[in-house]
Amino acid sequence: MIGLGTAAIGRPQYINIRKEENESISLEGFRERGWQTLEYAYNQGVRYFDTAPGYGLAEELLIDWVLFKNDPTIEVATKWGYTYTANFDPKATVHEIKEHSISKLNEQWQTSQRLLPNLKIYQIHSATFESGVLENEAVLHRLLELKQEHKIEIGITTSGHNQVDVIKKALEIEVNGDLLFDAFQVTYNILDQSIADIANILKEQKKKIIIKEALANGRLFPNQEYPKYQELYTALQKLAGKYQVGIDAIAMQFCLDSLQPYKILSGAANQKHIGDNLKTGTFQLNLEEIEALYTLKSDPKHYWIERKNLSWN
Repeated sequence: MIGLGTAAIGRPQYINIRKEENESISLEGFRERGWQTLEYAYNQGVRYFDTAPGYGLAEELLIDWVLFKNDPTIEVATKWGYTYTANFDPKATVHEIKEHSISKLNEQWQTSQRLLPNLKIYQIHSATFESGVLENEAVLHRLLELKQEHKIEIGITTSGHNQVDVIKKALEIEVNGDLLFDAFQVTYNILDQSIADIANILKEQKKKIIIKEALANGRLFPNQEYPKYQELYTALQKLAGKYQVGIDAIAMQFCLDSLQPYKILSGAANQKHIGDNLKTGTFQLNLEEIEALYTLKSDPKHYWIERKNLSWN
């Protein structure tokens, strides 16, 4: 049920409120640590890995690792649409550039296809109305070609307060009479529960739901900068004590119990965090506890304004 998202092992910085201690490490050392993290996750039973060209060296690292493992049980999802631009510079002001053009799709597919046959889901990275990708006929037809030729599923990942509307639009898209999208990687957590409104429709249509940002970029951990979340922090700490797990496992278990997704992505950057995340599924929240966490949600618009103001660290 738990998959590993590779953004944190592919580039030294990501949008997160939790600051880790800075350390000096070479690019080769960073790559080696990423390899070790993949190995650890695999040895703990993880078989689903999510990556993207926009995640620094993550996709190339995963390509090499998957070829090395030569294990058909490994499932990989990757994306297209973002280019990593920070060049591993901690002081970079621009980390990625978004481009949903047919040329970018074809360019990034040339590398991503090396993940075959383990590549199972190919996704538009952060599909939005603004990028126009869901109306780009050349892109949509090309994705159908890839779907049919390589027997892969086509998906989108969503972010933003209107992600439900984006999903509704995507569900309607047909190319040559065939519905195009099979999988939806969505933001869902205790604070942003908006996807719950459409989850049943996705399941009825046998679409795969993959949850990302289950920890709300670190905002679910107690932080004195967010006194308004004190009730949430208290509830999570109480449940963590009851079940003898970390807050991360409680937050991920809420996603598991309330939405029953295909996968929940761990965004862990190291072995300890993966081990903590994998305690998800070793217990089950009761209905009363789930209902209590439901009441602690935030308004989606406020959630995404707050997220936009988080820094890369």
